[in-house]
Amino acid sequence: HAKAGDVESARKLFELMSEKSTVSWNTMIAAYARSGDVDAAASLFDSMTNKDLVSWTSMIYCYAQNRCFKKAVMEFERMQMAGVDPDEVTLSTVISACAHLGALEIGKKIHFFISQHEQIFLDVYIGSALIDMYAKCGSIERALLVFFKLHEKNLFCWNSLVEGLAMHGYAVEAIALFRRMEMEKKVIPNGVTFVSVLSACAHAGLVDVGREVFSRMTRIYAIKPEIEHHGCMVDLLSRAGYLEDAMALINDMNMKPNAVIWGALLGGCRTHGNVELGEVAVKNLIILEPLNSGYHVLLANMYAKTNRWTDVAKVRGMMKGKGVQKSPGYSSIMVNGVAHEFLSFDDVHPKCEEIYELLEELGLQLRLAGYVPDLGLT
Repeated sequence: HAKAGDVESARKLFELMSEKSTVSWNTMIAAYARSGDVDAAASLFDSMTNKDLVSWTSMIYCYAQNRCFKKAVMEFERMQMAGVDPDEVTLSTVISACAHLGALEIGKKIHFFISQHEQIFLDVYIGSALIDMYAKCGSIERALLVFFKLHEKNLFCWNSLVEGLAMHGYAVEAIALFRRMEMEKKVIPNGVTFVSVLSACAHAGLVDVGREVFSRMTRIYAIKPEIEHHGCMVDLLSRAGYLEDAMALINDMNMKPNAVIWGALLGGCRTHGNVELGEVAVKNLIILEPLNSGYHVLLANMYAKTNRWTDVAKVRGMMKGKGVQKSPGYSSIMVNGVAHEFLSFDDVHPKCEEIYELLEELGLQLRLAGYVPDLGLT
């Protein structure tokens, strides 16, 4: 019943058992994990008297699989306190949870734990999880060390490192790693690989390389471009000022462009001053997300820049008619590992008065230094 996904029937049989083995408990926890019922799995797990390695790993996997990454890490710490040694499956699961949390320090401690235990083999699963964790957390040097230490590398290892390099500003290195991957021919790149490589090209402004990579994807590897690949190409062309080419690519797509694609075109139009295509992009963004105040404000600002005040009034009237209000701007910062979010004109933070006094002082210092803000109105 559990394997077939009938968790309710499996639980009824489980309750009827006079003697429940550890295997039966573990089977039920795994069934709840697969069905996404985290609370039921946790309740069952907590009521177990004899938890073995499989029990702990199943619960950690349950949390990670259902995106409760913090709980997965906490459960791993509880497991260690209980004196249960993890195996490769446990470790790769909790390292992946650290990657999603950006918990670099915890990930480093787990890596150190692995290095101190000879019985734990740095296999491709732990290795790929470590590469992904270090790359996502921006610790590229550590990701590279693990990558080149691995004797066997799967596609996930390559993709994680290419993505990490591209994400953290090492675009040229990301492309070089992709070339090496092609040369070695041990693994074949997939759609995810090409998203990372095209993204790297976009951020580095490598238009010709990006076009060549996009062509190779379909021509050599027979990978059909998805919306993400088109988005990267539109971003690449728009950033570099090839706005007409970007628009032509959008028109030639065999799928409906999403907000990411129109947003990429809009970004290029704002950078390179193309009001006409920018207007097309914003109007399509408003169609896709009619209640997004930011797009209406962008359109009004674009009209204002070209003195089209009648159109500015129309946009504001449209916002009023739809009941769209300008959303307050907000920022978030990390202080001692805790995220703090601030809205414009926020007055609910306990240290609000001190914050505004400091902001006023910083603003004064900026003005004295000659800073003039660009309000985007000229």
